[in-house]
Amino acid sequence: MTKFVFVTGGVVSSLGKGIASASLAAILESRGLKVTLIKLDPYLNVDPGTMSPFQHGEVFVTDDGAETDLDLGHYERFISTRMKRSNNFTTGQIYKSVLEKERRGDYLGKTVQVIPHVTNEIQEFVKRGANDVDVAIVEIGGTVGDIESLPFLEAVRQMALRAGPSNSAFVHLTYVPWIAAAGELKTKPTQHTVQKMREIGIQPDALLCRADREIPEDERDKISLFTNVGLQGVISMWDVDTIYKVPRMLHEQRLDELICMKLQLLTKSADLRRWDRLVHEVTHPQHEVTIAMCGKYTDLSDSYKSLNEALRHAGIHHHARVKIEYVDSELLNESNIDQLAGYDAILVPGGFGKRGVEGKILTARYAREHKIPYLGICLGMQVATIEVARHLAGLKDANSTEFEPATPHPVIALIDEWQDADGSVQKRDANSDLGGTMRLGAQSSDVKPGTLAHQIYGPVVTERHRHRYEANEHYLDRLQQAGLVISAITQREKLTEMVELPQSVHPWYVGVQFHPEFKSTPWAGHPLFISYVKAALAHQAERGTASGGLQKVAA
Repeated sequence: MTKFVFVTGGVVSSLGKGIASASLAAILESRGLKVTLIKLDPYLNVDPGTMSPFQHGEVFVTDDGAETDLDLGHYERFISTRMKRSNNFTTGQIYKSVLEKERRGDYLGKTVQVIPHVTNEIQEFVKRGANDVDVAIVEIGGTVGDIESLPFLEAVRQMALRAGPSNSAFVHLTYVPWIAAAGELKTKPTQHTVQKMREIGIQPDALLCRADREIPEDERDKISLFTNVGLQGVISMWDVDTIYKVPRMLHEQRLDELICMKLQLLTKSADLRRWDRLVHEVTHPQHEVTIAMCGKYTDLSDSYKSLNEALRHAGIHHHARVKIEYVDSELLNESNIDQLAGYDAILVPGGFGKRGVEGKILTARYAREHKIPYLGICLGMQVATIEVARHLAGLKDANSTEFEPATPHPVIALIDEWQDADGSVQKRDANSDLGGTMRLGAQSSDVKPGTLAHQIYGPVVTERHRHRYEANEHYLDRLQQAGLVISAITQREKLTEMVELPQSVHPWYVGVQFHPEFKSTPWAGHPLFISYVKAALAHQAERGTASGGLQKVAA
């Protein structure tokens, strides 16, 4: 029988519920338990696929093609269980399901209400996501007191009541601010948020108290007294320089032991040695490389969360710290493009819409002409293709129909049919809904022998996708004659998946239509990013700046 840990948040959002949940899961997994995580998002969107990265951060994509919350990326990076569509659901999905049942007559003419119909549906979704594991950690988005979150909190309160005290536990993440003017930590916000939880009918078993510093025992004792949580359950969770220190932090305060006792789980002791080795690698780099990420969502680093982590994972593999500097592609032009000369490598990430595209095309050209290692992901591959079409293939004004519908040379265009991750054939046109009409999920492609892509992946590449436009097959011959190598093509539709320049022309220049960052983990890194960071180190050494990088690390 699956046991549940419900993780809730109070005071403010963005305190790190996702990292806390993933860290607890990692410790429990190290004890030999089979663990999964489920994220409940209280917004009415069916999924985050149509939301701006400025609003929500990145959209994480699972193998089965679900567009999900970015916290699922944390989950996959911290534990071995792969996430699926059932590991993330929203209020929008719940109400959509309830209303479809009502229209079919499944409720036999009853008045459909939040309680019991919506709360029962939430519980069914949670059970479906748990999928016969030992422990399912259920993270509820938002903060206690939000109207949007109330049905979720009521649903898990009912689940805990029905399951019994030894089959469920509640962990509440809260904020303990340092008030500089008073020179002290304030526990009142935590007291009030727990009071709100108890009004709902939920008594936390553990509090994760977020602060910018370690919380002294006298303050923890005060929190314990006013929240009715035992002192051993008041966990100090302070800011650290790497998220990979959090599992050790929680374990040393015996959070996993408290949860195992509450759930009556007999397990072996936690083994966090691999986490200790990982932290040592992160905090003791031998080299440093600086990568320019040229995108248009640069004001919010969460927009590229998985990408940032994948670069850092590759750095760990090479004992190097990867420093990422964001360059706003909207501001790039011929007069200031030389600012890219000082970087060890250049990366153009994915994105949607016309804004900032010309700056990305200019970036791709600069990297090609100056032989700086270049990685283009999704839109980054497309702008590299457009750049080659314009400046090497003689296709003046070549573009994507996403940006210029009337372009004379649509080297990037919308396709109307493709096979999805589950094998079903999908269709779309220019008037299709934006949500759910992209090529999504894990798909395989054949890799051309003798290419850099083949060195990295071997004969077949299987990666996750999230895009709407494709390289136009009618221009591929012209582009290849101009020197662009089409190094991977889908097995069914023959769509372009990877492009590159010959290594005789450029040391490392690759564009990929997929999102490899979604499959990177800190334990093994990802072969594409490992190769890319290796090229950045080589470019740095060639320019004679490697010693400077070591000096920066030492400083």
